Amino acid sequence: MAVTRYAETTWTGDLTSGSGSIDYVSSGAFSRQAVSWAARTEEHNGRTSPEELIAAAHASCFSMAFSNGLAKNGTPATKLSVRATVTFDKAEAGWKITKSELTVRGQVPGLDQAKFAELAEAAKEGCPVSGALKGNVALSVEATLG
Repeated sequence: MAVTRYAETTWTGDLTSGSGSIDYVSSGAFSRQAVSWAARTEEHNGRTSPEELIAAAHASCFSMAFSNGLAKNGTPATKLSVRATVTFDKAEAGWKITKSELTVRGQVPGLDQAKFAELAEAAKEGCPVSGALKGNVALSVEATLG
């Protein structure tokens, strides 16, 4: 069964001096989030960016995939703390999302560091958001038990 989600945005003005907002998302979880070009390329000043939203999507997707892999291994996590750092950089052809670096620290009784890292790598590869980024964005994961 396919599931769809949506977001509605508004933009006024040109790229560099204009501004916009994420007006609504289908879940209703948030609305009226300000966005701007400066929030993407300079200081955010309380505004979000597509890259920040991709980072949130990647971190949460990876968390779910990793927790599933750990449970299937018979070693469910007590806690996973995940950060996704998405880089937006100017390349020859213009601005581009160049990488998404996942960092995870986990509490997983009965699991050693090597297996934890192996399962983290598998979760990075299997996460649907990673799949959407793969081939266009460099992906990495650093996994630490502790």
